[in-house]
Amino acid sequence: MAATSAPSGAHDFDFQFGEWRVHHRVKRPATKDWMEFDGTSSVRPVMGGSANVEDNRFDKASGVTRGVALRAFDQETGLWAIWWVDGRAPHGPIDPPVKGRFDKGVGTFYSDGAIDGKAMRVRYTWSRITPRSARWEQAYSFDGEKSWDTNWVMDFERTS
Repeated sequence: MAATSAPSGAHDFDFQFGEWRVHHRVKRPATKDWMEFDGTSSVRPVMGGSANVEDNRFDKASGVTRGVALRAFDQETGLWAIWWVDGRAPHGPIDPPVKGRFDKGVGTFYSDGAIDGKAMRVRYTWSRITPRSARWEQAYSFDGEKSWDTNWVMDFERTS
């Protein structure tokens, strides 16, 4: 019997399994000033490795908050979908997932949404991936992807 291999892309997030220290930079919408804080992230596979859960702790000056990312791979489309649950409003609506894939070591994921009734496109980017570190960025576009405004950067450093 021939060995079966996982679909291309099914293990793209395996690099993130484990424990991480995370440095966050978040742009405040009203002032455009950057707020910095640290946190942790713990990532583990689920659904036999075709999905994973990222449990985040945010150690802000205002107190500790949490959030969870759920990622799932669709072997028919070759796309990952990523959903976010904000611990500050755990029963609030969940935004449509960002969807995308990795190409040449960079993961790019998109979704459409709205902020204050204004249509926008959101982009998540995973880059600078090494065995000990990675970077995640979130950016918004309000002009049909002509320009992007990065509003959140997470620098991951592996602890185990």
